[in-house]
Amino acid sequence: MNERGLIAKQAGTVLVGQLAIMAFGVTDTVVAGRFAQEALAALSVGSAIYISVYVTLMGLLQALLPILSEMHGANKQAAIGRALRQGLYLCAVCTLAGVWVLVHPGPALEWTDVPAAMQEDVRHYLRTLAWALAPALLFRMFSTLNQSLGQPQWVTWIQVAGLALKIPLSIGLTFGWGSIEAQGVNGCAQATLVVNFLMLGLALWLLRRQAFYQPLQLWQAMERPHWPTLAEMLKIGVPNAISITVEVTSYTLMALFIARLGNTASASHQIVANMGALLYMVPLSLSIATSARVSYWVGAQNFGHAQAAMRQGFVLLLGVCAVLLLAVGLGREFIADLYTRDAEVAAVASELMAWLTWYQAVDALQVMCFFLLRCFRITLAPLVVYTLLLWGVGLTGGYVLAYKGLVGWDPMQSPQAFWMASSLALTGVALALGCLLHFAVKARAQG
Repeated sequence: MNERGLIAKQAGTVLVGQLAIMAFGVTDTVVAGRFAQEALAALSVGSAIYISVYVTLMGLLQALLPILSEMHGANKQAAIGRALRQGLYLCAVCTLAGVWVLVHPGPALEWTDVPAAMQEDVRHYLRTLAWALAPALLFRMFSTLNQSLGQPQWVTWIQVAGLALKIPLSIGLTFGWGSIEAQGVNGCAQATLVVNFLMLGLALWLLRRQAFYQPLQLWQAMERPHWPTLAEMLKIGVPNAISITVEVTSYTLMALFIARLGNTASASHQIVANMGALLYMVPLSLSIATSARVSYWVGAQNFGHAQAAMRQGFVLLLGVCAVLLLAVGLGREFIADLYTRDAEVAAVASELMAWLTWYQAVDALQVMCFFLLRCFRITLAPLVVYTLLLWGVGLTGGYVLAYKGLVGWDPMQSPQAFWMASSLALTGVALALGCLLHFAVKARAQG
């Protein structure tokens, strides 16, 4: 099978699993929206904080992907097991830090002026999800291991099984189920907690039982921290995590700033943000699969094949995303109506989806460039680009347009301001990272 076929096959498998996980969020959004507008607004704020924490910590652990892929390409199987055990030390630190933030969300809620009436539901929701963070991060390590080996199917099957359980649990716990009273938006968090532990249990059972993992020698005694290995992970992981933090917070902080515009604005933004996150899974899956193949060939010391994998990844990305974004642009009113019965919320969400198509088009290009730059250990430059453009232009620009106004422009007092500014910022990011990738490939080829 050629590189395009290998990337498409692996990306397709990853995508199914990622869509299953994203369907967790879609399920909660629909369930909360059907329960009450107030529940959907609280979910918008609570999920924004949780996603910011989770994705930041996941970004640190994603340093394992290029490291393990290169070891796989160099046929260093036992080294993969040792590196994964060292990664557990990072996972433990990440978990402790993340739990503390989720249990103490006060500064974020106060800084963004989230209405006091909404705060108690948000705090309750986040306290429940704090218990779900550890199994979520450990399962992410299992996922990264399988992606680096080019065998993500076990991950996908577990994620699909998790979704099959998540849907009835979210509905039953939110609306009430038998003798269980209705839990409101916290029912969605409780369902996630149960599912995360069950998914981790299945992953551990597979690692123990499947012969496929035996050459990796995963179940050896934990070594003491090996500082050179941890330093390599941190060298990739810390800038990567901060970059992803900037990217995600520029996206999720929108929800917190929009909350002061009221429940209608928050609910409509949550619908579009959820749809955007769902669409993002396509370029993310292609980027994971492409970067895994590129790192594999780098480890095998065959840069010609690595370049071929990059080209095929971009061909697939442009074709698939063009079809998806056209469908969303044409069907935005229908999509909004699926999420909510509130006509006003649906109308605002439909308007925002017009901006979503531009946002997602440039986001797809930049995420592929970001993952490929990591294969070349280039992580600091993307961090600078993200900080200047996503925070400086996107988030700050959206705030100014929404609440302050510009010369000749009155304050928009609408979530559209944030989507306009963020789309412009991401366009700059895609151009900058594309240039960085071009020069990195050129320099490596000459070297």
